[in-house]
Amino acid sequence: MIKLQPTPDQAQALLQTMERFNAACNTIAVTAFREHTANEIRLQKLVYADIRATFGLSLQMTVRAISKVAEAYKRDKRVQPTFHPHGAMVYDQRLFSWKGVDRVSILTLDGRQIIPVVLDGYHQARTDRMRGQADLLYRDGTFYLAVVVDVPEPPPVQPDDWLGVDRDIVNIAADSDGQTYSGGHLNGPRKRYAKLRQRLQQQGTKSAKRLLKKRRCKEQRVATNKNHRIAKQVVATAQGTRRGIALEDLTGIRDRTTVQKAPHRL
Repeated sequence: MIKLQPTPDQAQALLQTMERFNAACNTIAVTAFREHTANEIRLQKLVYADIRATFGLSLQMTVRAISKVAEAYKRDKRVQPTFHPHGAMVYDQRLFSWKGVDRVSILTLDGRQIIPVVLDGYHQARTDRMRGQADLLYRDGTFYLAVVVDVPEPPPVQPDDWLGVDRDIVNIAADSDGQTYSGGHLNGPRKRYAKLRQRLQQQGTKSAKRLLKKRRCKEQRVATNKNHRIAKQVVATAQGTRRGIALEDLTGIRDRTTVQKAPHRL
């Protein structure tokens, strides 16, 4: 995930292009559903000229919109796919290119825009591994490029033994060496976030809604970071002792788990 730093005018151009692109996808989806086809070549013959004339997309943007609709419709042909105005927009190598390690050239409805990007040392060392297309994302007022990076796989290692790992709620994980990885310290922030959400939802003001939106993903990021760090510790333990990792058998977990029912209210 690479953060873009567009100027206000560039941000408006990106947003307008994204909204127009997804509006075109919704129009293409009507034809795909009516004709019961997810074939890109057939869809292109049916909608290409009209989409370009109606929405003003470039040749390659129109092709990418058709491809996005075809892929979505293939997943479930029983329903007509719909696309959010700020849904991801696909950029291939004809629509964007890198200008060094700190800028990217992106095609918009207002022409190409040279936009600075935020790359730390870890990402800069891997720019030569970036491959294929990227997705332009818009989240909470910020633009990102989701870029594919080709990472070579290390040679397989035949483990000498196995490290058993059991997952739980109080202790996120416990291994067969007796090491436990606690998630108890996350309970405090979760309670605080829950109380804050409840208070802001009760207020219902515009400022409260803005704060709710701002903090929406913070709890998830904290938990994801903790899970990631624990996973790295488990992997490091296994690698250091030439062992594989064997996870608990989750078969029948729903049958073993009991959930207290809420009291019936009139």
